[in-house]
Amino acid sequence: MEYHNPVLLKETVDGLNIKPDGVYVDVTFGGGGHSREIMKRLGPNGKLFAFDQDEDAQANVIDDERFTLIPENFRFLKRYLRFYGVKEVDGILGDFGVSSHQFDVAERGFSTRFDAGLDMRMSKKNDLDAYKVVNEYDEKELKRVFFDYGELKNAGALAYTIVNARKDKPVANTGELKQVLARFLPAHKSNKILAQIYQAIRIEVNQEMEVLKEFLEQTVEVLKPGGRLSVISYHSLEDRLVKRYVRNGMFEGEPERDMFGRFEVPFKIIEKLIVPTEEEIAVNNRARSAKLRVAEKL
Repeated sequence: MEYHNPVLLKETVDGLNIKPDGVYVDVTFGGGGHSREIMKRLGPNGKLFAFDQDEDAQANVIDDERFTLIPENFRFLKRYLRFYGVKEVDGILGDFGVSSHQFDVAERGFSTRFDAGLDMRMSKKNDLDAYKVVNEYDEKELKRVFFDYGELKNAGALAYTIVNARKDKPVANTGELKQVLARFLPAHKSNKILAQIYQAIRIEVNQEMEVLKEFLEQTVEVLKPGGRLSVISYHSLEDRLVKRYVRNGMFEGEPERDMFGRFEVPFKIIEKLIVPTEEEIAVNNRARSAKLRVAEKL
């Protein structure tokens, strides 16, 4: 199964500050690139647990007794680590978004390059798919999806157009979706707008914002004091959640301060924002929007 180069490989794994006998988690296993780099740095008593809900990822399992792949969504981080008798870990790595492999398999429906069924599920066990979002959500719900997750200013017009078009017959595939929305896709920026539309639908299908919040809240419980969190985001919605949570333990607002103006935070920020070099972007285009944040549990 062809998977592309992992993004910010050295920087992300360096961020974990790996101890040879430590216990680590890679919550986005995919092609196993980050996991293999972690394994290289572990000693004989180290352990690595990896999560991936995508059935395709199981073809990349690492044959090593120190490695365990958990074929589940990382929103269940704490539950499945407990199942394996693990209460605390030394580091957690996450590389969010869609893998290059998922974009490159046409029938998954993630890529604007192919005509395919409206799917976009990261796990085939998921009941909700892009077809249901496009054909069953009412106008208000569709507007919310496009505005909140695609950051599209004309979200209302997009939603109205889709609801109007499907009165005659359902929007069956990505090609028909492009036709329905053709007037919003001027040639000079059609790819950018389509990418925002697809992103919005994909985030809704996979509940990506809710999953990320649930995951981040569990990292505080699962990491040992001094344990590291090293995570890559690909769009501002994800990065905003990560940035706010590692800074003050909340997704919105500010924490309450004591009489001295101090407040407790869960993490110490280890690195300022890390982005790929021009050289990496030239080799791996997927890296262009990547943002790495590294924090240490206090």
